[in-house]
Amino acid sequence: MNVLDLDQLRTFVAIAEMGSFTAAGDVVHKTQSAVSMQMRRLEERIERPIFVRDGRQSRLTEDGRRLLDYARRMIRLNDETLSAFADQGVAGTIRLGLPDDYADRLLPMILAGFSHINPCIEVAVECQSSDHTSAMVREGKLDLAIVTSGDVGDRGDVIRREPLYWVGARDHDTHERDPLPLALGPETCSWRMSAIRTLDQMGRRFRLAYSSGSASAISGAVLAGLAVSVMAESSIRPNMRILGPRDGFVDLPACNIALMRAEHATGPVHDALANHISTSLGNLQASSFQAAAE
Repeated sequence: MNVLDLDQLRTFVAIAEMGSFTAAGDVVHKTQSAVSMQMRRLEERIERPIFVRDGRQSRLTEDGRRLLDYARRMIRLNDETLSAFADQGVAGTIRLGLPDDYADRLLPMILAGFSHINPCIEVAVECQSSDHTSAMVREGKLDLAIVTSGDVGDRGDVIRREPLYWVGARDHDTHERDPLPLALGPETCSWRMSAIRTLDQMGRRFRLAYSSGSASAISGAVLAGLAVSVMAESSIRPNMRILGPRDGFVDLPACNIALMRAEHATGPVHDALANHISTSLGNLQASSFQAAAE
């Protein structure tokens, strides 16, 4: 009886999302040779090539792209099934932190499925900047946190990699102004540093029109046509447009999203939410956010 190996499928999804066997190995905690062996066996099982090499990157074939959707659905159903039985009777409260960059779009996706499977677990959400949220996890003031990956140390693991985009209002030409008005986070914000560094390299004149630790405030300035900003794929709001080479903007480095876990967060309730977040965010597809992009 032909059966697909879920562990191989998890590795396959990690490669597709991270772009290389080496990076995927770090995510699934396997050596590069073990990852390569798994993919050879998976290709033998489906009798189709699923990757082609493109320099140092691994690109999906057409059959690989078809398999990716099935793999994500199989992993999600497997994990939901196990959670539904393993976590029956688990009750308690979890303190979850994340920046409001992610709260509007990622939080509903996460909590909807989790609440259905774990009706007796209460999730108390705290929205702060990634730096502040990371510090609260280390101090034990939060149990779990979703943050833009920076110095998370041994308390965090990267669970998702997203492109970082230049964004402006769909119905405004703010991106054509000189100097370019920007709406960015505080000085410690990694997205802000990336934007300024890239503009300096481009030789593009700019001015900092708005600075705030609130994603809602930044989005408001962008949507009003007052400034251009940078946002991760899952942070883009409706009526924003992605600005690319045809608009005079070069690509930005990708953004890593990490899950942090406090030292004390070792109970069944913490395991339940941590596993659900890792699976939910890891399996999200770009099509989940396409409505916001042009």
